[in-house]
Amino acid sequence: MQATQPTLTRHCYNRTFGLLAVGVILAALLNSANAYAAKTFNFGEDKSVSIDLGLRASYTNAEIATPSGISHSSDFNFDSIRLGSSATFNKYIKGRLSIQKDANDFVRVMDAYVQLEFLDEFNVWAGRILPPSDRANLDGAYYLNTWSYPGIVSQYPAKFLGYDNGGVVWGRLFDKRLTYSAGALEGHNNFQGASNENGNLLYAGRLQMDFWGTALDPAYYTSSTYYGDKDVLSVGIAILYQRDGIGTENVKGDYQAWNIDALMEKKLASAGTLTLEGAYYNYDTNNISDNTGLNSGLTDNVGGIRQGQAYLGGVAFLFPQTVAWGKLQPYCRFQKFDQDSTPTGGITAPAVMGSVSKQYDLGVNYIIDGHKARVSATYTRNQSSGMENRDRFVLGLQLQF
Repeated sequence: MQATQPTLTRHCYNRTFGLLAVGVILAALLNSANAYAAKTFNFGEDKSVSIDLGLRASYTNAEIATPSGISHSSDFNFDSIRLGSSATFNKYIKGRLSIQKDANDFVRVMDAYVQLEFLDEFNVWAGRILPPSDRANLDGAYYLNTWSYPGIVSQYPAKFLGYDNGGVVWGRLFDKRLTYSAGALEGHNNFQGASNENGNLLYAGRLQMDFWGTALDPAYYTSSTYYGDKDVLSVGIAILYQRDGIGTENVKGDYQAWNIDALMEKKLASAGTLTLEGAYYNYDTNNISDNTGLNSGLTDNVGGIRQGQAYLGGVAFLFPQTVAWGKLQPYCRFQKFDQDSTPTGGITAPAVMGSVSKQYDLGVNYIIDGHKARVSATYTRNQSSGMENRDRFVLGLQLQF
């Protein structure tokens, strides 16, 4: 015990100092938040340009593997800084461009597409876009009801943060209760030496039925909480397929995936707002092992897909009482990925075959202005077959202007 006391003391000091520093930073940012606002410039009838900014910053204390055992790391990160612009040329032709600087200081193009919006029932978007997929991917990081993206279960291929190059048609039917989206995109493993050298497209489609409320989000995008502004009961199903989307040029298989997701959010009079979310995923690689990232440092969307089933469940509750600036929303979430038996072929099989990966999240959001301003504190535990459990604590701030 005496030999470990200095290390424990130092670790507690580092965590306490980190939390105090984050508190100072959060207070400064929140006090200055009202000084900024999204800006729109109008150039005549149906002609405008708007500019928006998003920021996610966090402090993380996590267990890490070291040669001598398990240790802890403490890190401050700008998880993402986003700058975006939307333009309207007339009531039918629009466009969107946004870039992001991530925690590794890489600057990447996210949205970059033209919008041909003719009718509520039929619209066309083309460029770099979010493919039709699950609710989590269409939420994006800024519209989840938890801090972190559910990457254990939502493993659809993408060039960057869920985005891919291609085109999507989408629309709303039946009094805007049914939203459909269908697209053809560049897809997975489109690189020399990988399975899709021939450039077969990834086809993706989604149907979403909103039983309570209509047109809840822009276009075919989604959110996982509305903070009591709307009662929501929504069910969606997504299907993706790409020929030769898995493996290498010598051993290849087709990629097939589908999922069903559901969200219910109900305001319980003056008691608060209850949010329930769930999803099931099925990934099929023809039992072929994908390569583990062939030349992934040179290109995107190569390698890493596994065959199996995945499950997600979450619950959150927004208390109606205002505490200082905002309201408290505790939440918990569970994820599980159950990989199928050992696949064949590929360059290198995944490290753990037939493995089960789980993640538990327990946290609380402090909601200041919906998705525009919130603070999140989350404790996470990761469990994987044959590996030690990993715990981490994250304190994060999200702002959108």
